Amino acid sequence: MNPELLVAGLDLGSSRTTALIAEVVGDIPRHPSIKILGVGQARTAGMRRGVVADIEETTRSIRGAMEDAERMAGVEVEAVYAGIAGEHVQAMTSSGIVAVNGDEVTRADVERANEVARTQAIPADRELLHAIPQEYRVDKNDGIRDPIGMIGMRLETEMYLVTIGASPAMNLRKSVERAGYKVRDLVLEPLASALAVLTEDEKELGVALVEMGAGTTDLAVFHEGKIRFMGTVNFGGNNVTSDIVHGLGVTQADAERLKERYGCAYEPLVAHSHDVIKLPSTVAQGDREIPRELLAHIIHQRMDEIFGLANSKISDAGFAGRLSAGIVLTGGASAIEGATELATEVFGTGVRVGSPAEAVGGLSDSVESPRFATVVGLALYGATQIAQGAAASAGGRKRMSSPGVDRLTQRVKTWLQDFF
Repeated sequence: MNPELLVAGLDLGSSRTTALIAEVVGDIPRHPSIKILGVGQARTAGMRRGVVADIEETTRSIRGAMEDAERMAGVEVEAVYAGIAGEHVQAMTSSGIVAVNGDEVTRADVERANEVARTQAIPADRELLHAIPQEYRVDKNDGIRDPIGMIGMRLETEMYLVTIGASPAMNLRKSVERAGYKVRDLVLEPLASALAVLTEDEKELGVALVEMGAGTTDLAVFHEGKIRFMGTVNFGGNNVTSDIVHGLGVTQADAERLKERYGCAYEPLVAHSHDVIKLPSTVAQGDREIPRELLAHIIHQRMDEIFGLANSKISDAGFAGRLSAGIVLTGGASAIEGATELATEVFGTGVRVGSPAEAVGGLSDSVESPRFATVVGLALYGATQIAQGAAASAGGRKRMSSPGVDRLTQRVKTWLQDFF
């Protein structure tokens, strides 16, 4: 196996850390895919709402998840593509205008326009994560996706800049390095998930990805093929669990187990079931039973609130009624029974749960759940980076070198028009 074709994704969630090791396969310069070799998971208590709160605890969970994945894959890796998300993520649009050299727009003109748009002043406490060209304008013709070869005098680009807090990024890198690995790239988690679960048609028609993690719910809206909006709701699966703890008087671990085994996010589905759930007994309370409808009621209320807040953000961004492909739910908390029905009611449009298993080969059954969308997307992102590196070094001028040694140029890394 060629070690240069190995990619590793690392998803640091608020409740568990997930690692994935895959081999890049397929038509590598043009249409790379991945073959999953190993997956590892470890519980973590070191993350809060997508941000490292305890470096030692986070390091321990990274090491545990990565070692499990390496054991399953039978290989060792040096570097990872790590996901990052949370309240500290911000996005803005920036324009770049240049005069065209000659009559026809060339790649050099496009690169100059992108460079101008990218040089927006970023505050010292922030770091540029992604710069994504959205569309171009040649003279007065706008909405152009690829201006190369067009006739004109003036080229303008509109770029979507995603920035992150410098401190959260440094703490995440430090945790990974302490665990014995390098960070090859940080990638915004909703964008990684989109690579794994959204189709090109959905992104073209208009779709919102609602990624329900344990600590936060991250949003990404795509329209006309490009990312147009992202946001974060500061509630997730942990809030649902906490409500069960307070509502039923059970421990956190028991609440999690009840949610996974008997939970339902849409109360009408169990309204007339007469199902009864036996609660763990305590010295003070003895043996107890509750109707499953009560558990569903608790979960329904909080999930309804989370979906409502997400819908408000999408509406405030101007995309209400413009998402012809509807909503795609992903993330661990979206796997609960009834989530699709409740989301359909709240968002008022079609909803599906996105699972990444269809997009990959190898041990695909090991990622057959929406909670693996981010880590599969991170590996796909890595595969595309390797493919771009292979394309850049094609023609026999130099053998494709390891991405860990010969980092891809900043332009290739940052201008992600083929990705998002």
